[in-house]
Amino acid sequence: MLDDHQYTVETAWAAAGHDQLATWVARFLASPGSDNPVLAELLPKELVWWAGPVRLPLDQLRRLAGPPGDPVLCPVDEDYWDGRVDAMSELAEEGWEPPPVIVAYRGGDFVVEDGNHRVESVRQAGRRETWAVVGFARREDRDRFAVGWTTSPPAGGPPER
Repeated sequence: MLDDHQYTVETAWAAAGHDQLATWVARFLASPGSDNPVLAELLPKELVWWAGPVRLPLDQLRRLAGPPGDPVLCPVDEDYWDGRVDAMSELAEEGWEPPPVIVAYRGGDFVVEDGNHRVESVRQAGRRETWAVVGFARREDRDRFAVGWTTSPPAGGPPER
């Protein structure tokens, strides 16, 4: 499971407030739970402009991995998938807020780079949105996306969108 104290919506907001969101993403991806040091090194170099955390509708996210039969690029063994998702889904039903998913804006799509299990768990828990940190290759794309989103959390935490 993921480190619920170091990698949260709140710590992502703090990193964004200090213009350190790319560093937060790299550390998060290399941390236990995500365990993806290769992506941690490559993604912040490829996607140099970041926004978030923001709430994105689940139906706008394109997942790269998931159970067989779902619209994903890489089907994952159903037993492995179900066990992890079931445990996180139960936590989400009890109010757990998972760390933001890491999303890349690619060709007009929001592609989940890290967090496929978290997306599915909150979907199964009945939610329609999830927190995300979004990376962009072009500043213009990030700026268009960021219109209408606040750049810092209001008192009491991040905005509900």
